[in-house]
Amino acid sequence: MNNSFGFNSLHPAVCFLYYIGLFLISMLFIHPYFLLAALVSVILLNFFHNRGKEIRKGAKFYIFIGVVILLINPLFSHRGATILFYLFDQPITLESMMFGFLMMLSIVTIIITFLSFNFIITEDKFIYLFSSIAPKTALLIMMAFRFVPLLKRRLIEIANVQKTRGISIKSGTIKQRAKAGMSILFILMTWSMEEALQTADSMKARGYGLGKRSSFNVYRFYKQDVFFLIWFSLLMVIFIIQGISGYGKLEIYPQLEALPLSNRENNLFVLVLLFLFTPHFIEGREYCKWRLSK
Repeated sequence: MNNSFGFNSLHPAVCFLYYIGLFLISMLFIHPYFLLAALVSVILLNFFHNRGKEIRKGAKFYIFIGVVILLINPLFSHRGATILFYLFDQPITLESMMFGFLMMLSIVTIIITFLSFNFIITEDKFIYLFSSIAPKTALLIMMAFRFVPLLKRRLIEIANVQKTRGISIKSGTIKQRAKAGMSILFILMTWSMEEALQTADSMKARGYGLGKRSSFNVYRFYKQDVFFLIWFSLLMVIFIIQGISGYGKLEIYPQLEALPLSNRENNLFVLVLLFLFTPHFIEGREYCKWRLSK
């Protein structure tokens, strides 16, 4: 889809607030219903923005991380009243399994949320939001977001060039592969440090951070931006109050409570769904308008 279409066309502050709320839900409401709803919503949002390929590409990683988190807790924590079985004379309890499952949902949801976050909140938008408040911090955070994929791309380029010279980490003895790996890593670090110094000199010459920073992209608040900003803000206040009060959380220890929600939690769950799927409503509305206009 076009970058200025649907949810992505809203003011950066509105989009950023939504993702803060999504992170908040993933960490505040430790209950399978809430976490599954958050996971489904963020996966669908990525598909709306044609990020399905990225999810499929990282599916093995997400499954691996999820399984590790799911297994670590019951193996090292034996709390809980409901013993399922014994492993090496250590009890594996239903409560510890459920806690590991909830942590898996929470962390995987946050990881996948960053895929959508990095697509919607671009470097320009992030700098626009925070450069006037903390220009150095904003720049540092965006450079950190950019650093990992950049190093990965450079590492592949260097490895391909070195392979033509007979240097590869995939062939030879362990000593030869280790030596080849160190050689590639040295080139990567040298290249990155040299470019970092050039970037720093260029920024210094342009006077970065000396005065108030101007922005090429000027984002303005429109009526729908104000509406969704108020909408997200009110819901987030409700979520924080309800979360602090203990609602939306599954009581796990010492004994796992029943999964069904109370009446108050049902109302809270409806509000969470409305919050989570607001971008989907915006995308659907814009798509219908586009289809009708053809």
